[in-house]
Amino acid sequence: MNQLTLYYTPGACSLSPHIALREADLEFQLARVDLRAKKLTDGGDWLAVNPKGYVPALRLLDGHILTEGAVMVQYIADQRPEARLAPPAGTFERYLLQECLHFIATELHKGMSPFYNALAGDDFKRQAKERVAGRFTTLAHSLRDRPFLMGDRFTVADGYAFYVARAWQHSVKESLSSWPELVEYYQRIAARPAVAAALEVEGIKA
Repeated sequence: MNQLTLYYTPGACSLSPHIALREADLEFQLARVDLRAKKLTDGGDWLAVNPKGYVPALRLLDGHILTEGAVMVQYIADQRPEARLAPPAGTFERYLLQECLHFIATELHKGMSPFYNALAGDDFKRQAKERVAGRFTTLAHSLRDRPFLMGDRFTVADGYAFYVARAWQHSVKESLSSWPELVEYYQRIAARPAVAAALEVEGIKA
């Protein structure tokens, strides 16, 4: 095996490592997952690859598999340090990136889970929407004096933030218009060649 393999579902959170792989200019292949049937396009059992049942998963060159996106994108960044998609491991700046990724994962990404749950009631979804909107306000505040979440350079945190902002618009059916900083940020990220390529390959739009 001479390529990384990203297991993905179009428009799902696997979009974040997909963007990271293209930003890092690494060789990789895509393996599409039918999450409802828990099958790969070749008929293989998805749960045999990732018993957690969700995407993404990243098969490494040695056969090991990573299954959590916030960790996965850091691994990808570390394979191409010259791309500067993450600060060097062990630095304070790296911990700030991890803090940002953790916030996106737990407060924004996980916060939107009620909208994918058919059993969640309208009142619960309303409360969830208000809570997530507050977290987007926090994200917008961090962009008032800089173009990217970590400063002047795009990092893997921006790819993950792009995914959750897209999910807010396409899955939750809400606008980013309450946060002008986020509207500009989203458009800026969507215009990056690696991001545009990932969207095109997955057959989805920003």
